[in-house]
Parts: sequence; C-alpha cells; structure tokens
Amino acid sequence: MDSTLTSLAGQIAQLDTVDSTQLERMRHEALTVQVPWKAEYGAYQSGGWWTTSLMNASGDAADVTIGDCAAQPTRLLEQMPATTALLAELGLNYMWVRLARLEANAFLWEHRDYDELDQIERHRLHIPLHTNTSAFLVTGGAKVHMTGGRIWRLTPTYAHGVCNLLGPDRIHLIADVYADDTYRRLARRPSLHPAAAEPLPTADEAVLAERLAAARGMAGLGYTEAAERMLLRLFYAYDLPEGTVYDLIAELHTSLGDMEAATRWTAAKKRLLALAG
Repeated sequence: MDSTLTSLAGQIAQLDTVDSTQLERMRHEALTVQVPWKAEYGAYQSGGWWTTSLMNASGDAADVTIGDCAAQPTRLLEQMPATTALLAELGLNYMWVRLARLEANAFLWEHRDYDELDQIERHRLHIPLHTNTSAFLVTGGAKVHMTGGRIWRLTPTYAHGVCNLLGPDRIHLIADVYADDTYRRLARRPSLHPAAAEPLPTADEAVLAERLAAARGMAGLGYTEAAERMLLRLFYAYDLPEGTVYDLIAELHTSLGDMEAATRWTAAKKRLLALAG
C-alpha cells in the first residue's frame, strides 16, 4: 500500500466481512419494514438524505439527533431480527445505531462530524445494505464506493461528503461505537484495496474561475440556488483544498453585491467544517 493509500486508510477502511446470507436478510428488513424516515441536519445536505434510529437514548426511532448515551434498542430494531442478531454478534459498545437512506441525485455536503463529541474515543462503522456504483464517499481527495459485504470504518473528523448520483437509493446501517477491546479486535487489521479508492483530479485556478463565472451567469438569470449547488458539487469532482466550495460561493455573492449571503456562507463553512473563530 503506497503512502497515499495508507493515509487514506486512516480516513476510510474495511475492517471485516459480513456473511452474505445474513447481509441479504438485513437488506430485506431495511427494504420492507415500515421505517419512520426522518430528515435531519438540513444544513448538511441537498435534500434526499433520511435517517431512522435502531439504537439510541430514548428507544424512539424518530429520535435521530445523535449524542452520547447508553444506547438501547428502538421499537424499529425489535422488528428486524437479522439486524438485531448482527449487532449482538459484533458485541460492540454502541453509542447510536441508524439506518441512513440517500436518494438519487442527493448529496451530503462537505463537512466534519464529532466536533461536539470530542471527549471520548468513538468510531463510525458503515455496513452497506443497498447501494449502487454511482453512490460514493469523498474524503482525502479521493472517491470511495463502499461496497456491500463489508464493515467499513469512516473517520468523520476528516472533511468528507457523500453523494448518490443516479440511484437507486443507498441504504447503510451506521453504528457509532465507543472504543473498547472488542472494537480494537475488530479494527486490528484495517485495509483499503487500491481499486476501492479513485483519486480525484485537481482543479487549477483557470477551472475554478470558469466555474465561478458560470455560477455568476446562472445567478444573474435568477437561478442563485442552482448556482450555489453547482459550486457545492465541485467537491465530488475535484481534489480541492478544504472548504474551497464554500469560499467560491461566498465569492459569488460578494461579486453580486450580496454581502449578507457572503457572510452566511462564510459562517456555514466554519460550522460545517468545525473551524474555530
């Protein structure tokens, strides 16, 4: 594994496999059970990202704003025996367990997680249940399609984003867990196959200037929100310095004389990327 892949494996890695029969049962449960999907974290997404809780503090599946707790099963998990069995088999110290569904043409914008939960070591695990090759994560300047049949670890304190370009819906089981001996045994040999990560091309100043000019033209025609989204989507196409897309949107509004919007996007950059100041 070269140095780039080694560095990326600190951000996203495969930890273990999941039995194919059990995975198919879990997939069937996620697709057929009556799920109370809920939109949350609206500032982080384009729309089309939905979650529901399987383990949390309250036992209510509609309670989806994560936080430290001694997680207990929700009524939804009680209807999903194969999923219950896997979580018990793993034997981890769960902080929160969710299903997350990302629709076609939906995005989670560049952001960091766990900034408000930095006192205790914890890790985020993904088990893809229903996915497609146009759904991928971007982190560390590369795009990674999290294939099924694996337990993946994402380190969400690194800036990252997720998209599902064409569909069908991407559904992942996401477990936030506290570090303990059981977790360390699971994570003792993290790996990332070279074929799993595709480096994104860099964008030079000319490319960014061209995209900014195109966004300015769209905004001039009254399509300001579409212009913003076009710039936000550059994160999924190019290896950009952290926060570049937010800087470009602020620059767009500054050039249009809308300083309130420019200030709002500068503040969004600080909030979504957990920057001080």
